[in-house]
Amino acid sequence: MKTHRIELQRFKSASNSSASGTVSFRIDCLVQPQKPVDEGEPASVLVMSEADARVLLVLLKKQIADCDSRKPKSRF
Repeated sequence: MKTHRIELQRFKSASNSSASGTVSFRIDCLVQPQKPVDEGEPASVLVMSEADARVLLVLLKKQIADCDSRKPKSRF
């Protein structure tokens, strides 16, 4: 497995697919190969500013709310 350092530079858009149950983000990022830091399982690292992390949180909340609004309400 290859590991990478992914530096998020800008969010472009977000969307969700109710058919496949996935949320997709279009982003600008810099991806560089990276050697694993420890002997354990290799892991890629996503790096972003606090401002971008806040944007990600807002976009995730919106996309999840959109998914929830399409689901039928349960009736008791």
